[in-house]
Amino acid sequence: MKALDIDSQPCLIHTAGTPKAVLIQLTARHERKTIDSELSLIEQGSQMGFVFVGIDLQQWALSLMPWADEAVARDPEVGRHAIDTLGYVTRRLLPYIYNRYGQLPCILGGYSLGGLFSLWAASECPLFDAVAAASPSVWIKDWDNYADSHPSMARKVYMSLGDREEHARNQRMAAVGDCIRRHHERLKAQLGSGSTTLAWNKGGHFDHEDQRMADAFLWCLERIDCDKMDENKR
Repeated sequence: MKALDIDSQPCLIHTAGTPKAVLIQLTARHERKTIDSELSLIEQGSQMGFVFVGIDLQQWALSLMPWADEAVARDPEVGRHAIDTLGYVTRRLLPYIYNRYGQLPCILGGYSLGGLFSLWAASECPLFDAVAAASPSVWIKDWDNYADSHPSMARKVYMSLGDREEHARNQRMAAVGDCIRRHHERLKAQLGSGSTTLAWNKGGHFDHEDQRMADAFLWCLERIDCDKMDENKR
């Protein structure tokens, strides 16, 4: 894995085989410890080559929250800059990747707020073929209202949650179980039951992040590959 700045933004890049897809992950500082393990798990689980880009974000909530919610942060700037992060991905990062590897299918993913951002971004922009959202923070205020009126433009969406997350002491966070079930039903209605899934993992929010993200990307890679095979048969 190589660390470099892409248009002044610190990123991590890793290539496996001949890339057939690009995996973009919004990463927090603590996730750098598990990225190598995550990538190893993806390579073990798929024969499909890929290029992975981790966007190394220093200000997690500021960069990813699509709107303000004091349960996440009280900084008045939080909720104003997710659109800037999305603009970086679509106008700077993707052209950089496409220029070097070709017009590859794109899977956008992340953990927690990174998963929330990925779901939101796919409702704002049609450039993402699939979303890999592990333990997404769909409990934030107004998510249901937003999602009801902004269908996903991704073709495939993977979500997962730890089975202890809905038993958190914080009542807002404990609502995540019901929130993610509702969003799964919403996605099934929008995309079809075969194009989305909700996986339940053992443990709480901070358990096995590398395995959960690897599972998310692997599910998306497999379905993108199957879609290509179906297209070739026509």
